[in-house]
Amino acid sequence: MRSTRLMLAALSMLAMSLPARAEPVKIRAAWVAPISNWASILLAKKDLAQHLGKTYILEPVRFTGTPEMITALSVGELEIADLAYSSLGLAIQNAGLEDVRIISDEFQDGAAGYYSGVFSVLKDSPVQKVEDIKGKIVASNAAGSAVDIAMRAMLRKHKLEDKRDYTMIEAPLPAMLAMVKEKKADLVPGVLPFSLSPDFQASTRPLFTQKDVMGPSQMTVWTARKGFIDKNRAALTDFMEDTIRIVRWYLDPKNHDEAVKIAAGLTKLPEDRFAPWLFTKSDYYRDSSLIPNLAALQSSVNVAKEFGFLAKDLDVNRYADLSIVQEAAKRLK
Repeated sequence: MRSTRLMLAALSMLAMSLPARAEPVKIRAAWVAPISNWASILLAKKDLAQHLGKTYILEPVRFTGTPEMITALSVGELEIADLAYSSLGLAIQNAGLEDVRIISDEFQDGAAGYYSGVFSVLKDSPVQKVEDIKGKIVASNAAGSAVDIAMRAMLRKHKLEDKRDYTMIEAPLPAMLAMVKEKKADLVPGVLPFSLSPDFQASTRPLFTQKDVMGPSQMTVWTARKGFIDKNRAALTDFMEDTIRIVRWYLDPKNHDEAVKIAAGLTKLPEDRFAPWLFTKSDYYRDSSLIPNLAALQSSVNVAKEFGFLAKDLDVNRYADLSIVQEAAKRLK
């Protein structure tokens, strides 16, 4: 009996001397648009996520827009927010999130040879050039959004100003085709996947593209707060490694058919709505190592400042920490 007690005591002391196994880090990652935002489809390929459930747990969280993300990020209810170039500055300057950091690419508009968002009119519209928008109605999804800023920039280049020369109204992006077909708006933005639907293609023609006015744009980036990055660097690097592995799987042409099936299943839309363009050069550009184009992001942020959506200049390099995604990419070479 005495020997049994001694053995149990020894085992207890040994157990206490071993380091406790850390709980996996919860990573809540935001998304708005299915398929376009990586967080919406990562778990569809969780078989490629080697560290999932071990060092981190992924919880994709859907938001209706970036203002909600900024609030969630500020109160600790979100770890990764996918912010557009238009909302990054708002998070830093308006919400006071000076510790927000750009950690990776999500997608880019107008990269060489890839898709750029369109601003379209009806095919039989009398509007033939940008100047013809004078006196017309223009639809935007929200003041200060990425497409809104691009549209206002092009109109300003042609000496057209909101309220003075045209009327601006707001509508959700999925409703833009209905807005122009019902003649509630004369000019509407078209973004993927809506702009490549057969009805949109048959009913409208592009007046200009986002690339025409902005050049290549870093449309959205993944962001996290510095405190979370510093505290959870190892787990976050594991997560980014898994994410890059999954991203490369989606971007590999040999997986195109399966990727289309995943997209169709998630959105409940027919596969032929995605097959012609998804993850091809007809899609937005997505960096296979998740490295953002900071020069393009800076250019777009400068336009946002020019239009008064930012109170002061913003140096995006000051708010970038690409060390984790760079380390994760090195692991996969």
